[in-house]
Amino acid sequence: MPATWKNGVFAEIYVRGYKDSNGDGIGDLPGLTQSLDYLKDLGITGIWLMPVTQSLDRDHGYAVANYRSIESDYGTLADFDELLRQAHLRGIGVVIDYVINHSASSNALFLNSDNSPSNTYRDWYVWQNNAPSGWNVFGSNPWYLGNAGGAYFAAFTRTMPDFNLRKAEVVAYHHDNLRLWLNRGVDGFRFDAVGNLVENGPNGSTPGSGWESQPENHVVMNGVRQVVAGYTNRYMVCESPAAPLLFGAANSCGSAFAFGLQGDVVNAARGNTAAISRVSAYFTAAPAGMASFISNHDSFAGDRLWDQAGGDNAVYRLAAATNLLQGTTPFIYYGEEIGMAGASSLTGDPRLRTPMSWSSNNIASSNVDPAGFSTRAGFRANSANVASNNVVAQQGNANSLLNYYKQVIALRTSRPSLMQGNHAGATASGTVMSFRREVTTGATTERTLVVFNYGAAAATANVSGLPSSAALRRLWPVGAAGAAADASGAALIGVPAQSFAVFAVE
Repeated sequence: MPATWKNGVFAEIYVRGYKDSNGDGIGDLPGLTQSLDYLKDLGITGIWLMPVTQSLDRDHGYAVANYRSIESDYGTLADFDELLRQAHLRGIGVVIDYVINHSASSNALFLNSDNSPSNTYRDWYVWQNNAPSGWNVFGSNPWYLGNAGGAYFAAFTRTMPDFNLRKAEVVAYHHDNLRLWLNRGVDGFRFDAVGNLVENGPNGSTPGSGWESQPENHVVMNGVRQVVAGYTNRYMVCESPAAPLLFGAANSCGSAFAFGLQGDVVNAARGNTAAISRVSAYFTAAPAGMASFISNHDSFAGDRLWDQAGGDNAVYRLAAATNLLQGTTPFIYYGEEIGMAGASSLTGDPRLRTPMSWSSNNIASSNVDPAGFSTRAGFRANSANVASNNVVAQQGNANSLLNYYKQVIALRTSRPSLMQGNHAGATASGTVMSFRREVTTGATTERTLVVFNYGAAAATANVSGLPSSAALRRLWPVGAAGAAADASGAALIGVPAQSFAVFAVE
């Protein structure tokens, strides 16, 4: 695997919803393996798999019943090994979701913990003899009565009890699980809910006030980072909507999703000048390891981009290009590259987790549309726009959204500065934003200038900080004229409405 795989574009894959290989209406690992050439052609260098381990819910997967086995709906460990092998042959890294905060209530560890107050595994989870009062986590009381007395803490639902991560044996257990998967060939992890790892509420002055973003969380994740760093060419990224910048720091996860930025990117693409200013400043001040995205599997993070953009093609493309060119490690949600919408018949998270729209093929005998996902009706309703926004419909259209994503991703991967470079010279003025990405190798510095005009009228960017009299060779749009900086390193660059320009600074 090339070291640069970690700075390419990642695709978040919901295996259950991606591709069904055996006709049961449920996506699986062999189906994903069969789709790797598609992802390679798109330009993807890393995939993040939502949980594929055995779970209680057998859907979203975050209630982990067994950390060391594969969910049977998705296949076997042998299927997983084959996915890794085939992905690596294509230069694609595989990152798996790891849930360190909690397990399923059906996990053998919790069943023992809940068996008796004297059970060896009792303090592997967060227990109190009596349920504390005054707690409110995500709008609910997080304390639930156990089967043998006492109350256990479960921040999300009663079926997902929280581990006691103050206990060294629990931390060591998770480290061992990580090593098991790393030794199997996994290229890294996405860590779920790292802001919720340690609770201080029972000892605080305000009951329930210390359930999120506690300092001890960073100690736990720094230890995890050191485990992952013990293996070469691996990657990890953390989810903390409440404090992403703190977890992105080097003394914590070292990389985290840029929650908060995604909404600003979409609003910037609509021409909101305040949002444009925030997007412009983000990567200059943020830790180097922040990972950008526009939407994901959680509805709290936002609808699918198609729905956020209201189907506006120009807004969609501007938001996509901003994510792909500005981010250190940009993620796209499966189907984003074809403009998949949410399912009109569903609400909440299931609306976002529909079968991939590979095609729009009806099974005449049953009037079922499996969208090329399966040979039978899928496990859930299709995307609302499956008839128009599907892979088959877009592959042969040079102007399609799919081919636009391919072209912008190819532009990113063609320039080391866009892949790995620092951010410099970020400015925003009205609806215009510009920035440089710069990387130095030996005595040579490669610079790429990116200019966005999010407005409805043509505008001129006033760019400064360039090398004196530098030539600006146009990279995007292909075939357009270049430009040049003056002796003071400044340049005026005209940009049409709702478009962007990219230049090699030479």
